[in-house]
Amino acid sequence: MSDRPIPLDEYPIHQVPLSMRQVATSDRNAYDRCIFHVLDHTGRALLIAGLGVYPNTGVIDAYATLRLGDRLHAVRASDALTDDRLALTVGPLTLTVEEPLRRIRLTCAPDPADPDGLSYDLTWTASFPATWEPHHTQHRGGRLILEGRRFVQAGTCTGTLRAAGEQLTVTPGEWTGTRDRSWGVRPIPGEDGGRAAAESPTQGFHWIWCPVRFDDRFVMVIVQEDADGHRTLNEALLVRDGAPDRQLGWPQADISYRPGTRHPERAVLHLTDPGRRPLALTAEVLTSSPLALGAGYPPADDWQHGTWQGRGWTDRRVYDLSDPTAHPLAAYGVTDHAARFTLDGRTGYGIFEHGSFGRHDPSGFTGYDPVAPDRAGRPGEAAR
Repeated sequence: MSDRPIPLDEYPIHQVPLSMRQVATSDRNAYDRCIFHVLDHTGRALLIAGLGVYPNTGVIDAYATLRLGDRLHAVRASDALTDDRLALTVGPLTLTVEEPLRRIRLTCAPDPADPDGLSYDLTWTASFPATWEPHHTQHRGGRLILEGRRFVQAGTCTGTLRAAGEQLTVTPGEWTGTRDRSWGVRPIPGEDGGRAAAESPTQGFHWIWCPVRFDDRFVMVIVQEDADGHRTLNEALLVRDGAPDRQLGWPQADISYRPGTRHPERAVLHLTDPGRRPLALTAEVLTSSPLALGAGYPPADDWQHGTWQGRGWTDRRVYDLSDPTAHPLAAYGVTDHAARFTLDGRTGYGIFEHGSFGRHDPSGFTGYDPVAPDRAGRPGEAAR
C-alpha cells in the first residue's frame, strides 16, 4: 500500500495530524463498529446486524443473524480493509448512511446457491436524537484493555426480510429498531494476555444494556458490575424530542431467571425520576439471540470480530436453538433479548441485553457454575 492521502483526507474531519487511513494509537485492538437490532412486537423475529473496521489489523467485517422460531440464520463476511472508508460493504452485507443520525439502509444480498436463505433490504429511521452512552473503560491488571466512545439511538424500520423460504414485511407499527455505534479499543482474539491475564483473571462480570423505544420517548439503561457488585458503568436516561434529557437515578435490577439457567425471562429495573418518585421499567422477554452464535462476539468458537479470515471470506450457516445444551459456550457470552417493556402505563419495545458470568454477589451466584434455583428452590449447577 502506497503512503499517499486517501479520499477521506479531503474533508476537514481530522482529529490528529495523521492521514484518515491511520488511527491515533498503535494498539492492534483499535476498532470502529456498529450494531443494529430489528425486532417485531410479537417476538416472532429478531434480526441483529453489524459492521466493524479494525484499522491496525487491516480487517473489515460484518454479520447478520435472524432468530426465527428455533433457528438462527447467520451470514458473516470478512475482507481486507481498503482506503475507501466510506464503502461499507463486506461480501453480501452493506450498510449505507443515507442521512447521518437519521436514516440508514441495511442490505444482505441473497445467496445465489440458496435464494431461500437469509437476505434483507431494510431502511432504519431514527425516532429520537442519538445520545451518548457513558465513557466505557475496562482494565485487566494494570492495563486498559477496553476504552470506547459510544452512542445509542432508537427508531423504526421498513422493508423486507427473507429466510427459510419465508418473507417478512417490516413495518413501523409492528417492528422496532435500535442501534449502537462505538469506537476506540476493544480486545481482538489472538493476543497473548501475558501475566495480567494469568494472575488477574476475571472473577465475575454482570451486564445489562437496555435501549427501549416508546411512542413518545426513548429510555436507555446500562449497568456493569464486577463480582462483588461494585458498579463500573451506570446510566439511566430519558430522551424526548424537544426536551432536555433526564437522568433516572441509579438503576437496580430484579431479574427472574429461567430455573436452572442464567437466562432472564422477566426483569424489573427500578429507576427514580428527578422528583425522587420511583419508576419501574419492566421487561418481558419475547425471544433471544446469543451473540456468541453467528454474531462473532466472544466466546464464539467459529468466528470472532476483527480476525483475519483471508480475502473475500463469506460464511452462511443455520444454528438449531431447540436444544439449549447444544451450544454450551453461548451461556458464557452476552445474549440479546427482544423484549416488551412497560413504564408509567406506557408500552414500548427494545432490547434487554444481559450477561452474568462467574461470581455476582448481589445475584447470589458464587462462581461460574451456579445458576438460578429450580422451581422447587433447589440451587442449580453448570448446565445453563
